[in-house]
Amino acid sequence: MKQQIISEVMQQMLQYLDNAQIRQLQKTLENALIGCEITVQIDKMDIDENLSLLDAFISAKRIEGCSAKTLKYYRTTIETMVSSIDKGIRHIQTEDLRSYLIEYQIRHQSSRVTIDNIRRILSSFFSWLEDEDYILKSPVRRIHKVKTAINLKETYTDEDLEKMRDSCTELRDLAIIDMLASTGMRVGEMVLLNKADINFNERECVVFGKGDKERIVYFDARTKIHLQNYIDSRIDDNPALFVTLRSPHERIKIGGIEFRLREIGKRLDIPKVHPHKFRRTLATMAIDKGMPIEQLQQLLGHKRIDTTLQYAMVKQSNVKLAHKKYIG
Repeated sequence: MKQQIISEVMQQMLQYLDNAQIRQLQKTLENALIGCEITVQIDKMDIDENLSLLDAFISAKRIEGCSAKTLKYYRTTIETMVSSIDKGIRHIQTEDLRSYLIEYQIRHQSSRVTIDNIRRILSSFFSWLEDEDYILKSPVRRIHKVKTAINLKETYTDEDLEKMRDSCTELRDLAIIDMLASTGMRVGEMVLLNKADINFNERECVVFGKGDKERIVYFDARTKIHLQNYIDSRIDDNPALFVTLRSPHERIKIGGIEFRLREIGKRLDIPKVHPHKFRRTLATMAIDKGMPIEQLQQLLGHKRIDTTLQYAMVKQSNVKLAHKKYIG
C-alpha cells in the first residue's frame, strides 16, 4: 500500500518535476513512511473512477474499430477482474493480477489459452492507462505470455464432406455446406450475406469480416450450382442469402446453422461438426496443395499471418512425402 501511495504522489507531480527530482521525491517518501502502517478501503470515489476509466478505454477501442462483440468481451473481462480484486484501478499491482489469474484458473478450471486471453485484455487495458498517463507503469508488464500447448485441430476428410452433402434433404443445407467448404468464410460473415451480394459470373462475393473490413471470397462451380438451385426454389422475398425453412422465412442466425450442422454430424456419426471446422479444413487443404501463406491470409481475412499458420495444419502424410523427396 505504501508503494501505491508513493506511485500516486509521483504520478501527480510528474508535470512539475524533472527525472532527478522525481527520484529524490521517491526516496524522501520511502524514508518518511518507514515504520508506518497504511490500510486502504475502496470508496465511492474509487468506484466512480473505475467506471470512468473503463468507459474511456471502451470508447477508445470503439474508435479503433473493435466490434460490439469484442467490446462486450473487453468490458466483461475487466469488470470481473476489478470486482474480484476490489481496489481502485490505479491501485492495482502486479501481484494482485497474478493472484487473480491463478484463482480464476482454479475456480473455473480454465485452460491456459483462456487465461492468456484474459492476460492480453488486461495488458491492453493497463497499457492504455499508462499511455494516457493515468498510471505510471502497467502492472501487467511483468506478467508474461502464458505458455500453451499446440493442439492439432481436427479437419473434415473428403469422405466426411461428401457424406454431409449426400445426407442433405434441403437445398438450403447443401448450399450452406458448400459455401462454408469452398470459401472458408466465417459463419458470422455468411449469415450477413444477401442474395444481391453474390456475383455468380465471377463466382465471388464481398464479405464484411472482423472490424467491418471488406474482402472478396470465392466459391467453386459446385457451390454456384447449389446456390442457384436453392435461390430458385425460394418463394419468399427476403433479401437474405440464407433464411429459415419455416415461414415467415427470416434471415437465419449463427445458432440456427450451428444447430443444423450438429444434427447432421450426429446423424452421420461425424464428430464435432461445426462451421469453423470448414474454415480450418479449407486452410489445411490450401497449404497442402501449395497455396502461398500470404494469399491464404488474404483469403481468410487474417490481420496477422501467425493466425493463419495456426489454422493451417500440414498433414503428417505430406510431411513424410516431403522428407522422402528432399532428404530421404
